[in-house]
Amino acid sequence: MGQRKRDHLQGALDLLLLRTLNTGGTMHGYGIAIRIEEVSREALRVEEGSLYPALHRMERVGWIEASWGRSDNQRRAKFYTITSGGQARLAEAQEDWTRLVAGVTRVLKLA
Repeated sequence: MGQRKRDHLQGALDLLLLRTLNTGGTMHGYGIAIRIEEVSREALRVEEGSLYPALHRMERVGWIEASWGRSDNQRRAKFYTITSGGQARLAEAQEDWTRLVAGVTRVLKLA
């Protein structure tokens, strides 16, 4: 897989995670994955192998913050919150995604 394709896939995942936290508030990883699946009407599924590395990377760069707490079933879980830096990144990612989708749409209309 080429670097640009990986960048687009990672960028799409970042966008989904940041948007979910921005609208859903503080959530644990599993809750984020479930919310994305529900909102997308099961069209999108974020697997653990992609979810947690992305959350940890976004925490390292300061787009989200994490704290330990208890989930609804009283299990210890890490809860994530979007930061102001994450909100800025979300706005940028939304613009990038809109440009990408518009470009793809233009090409598809030509075919």
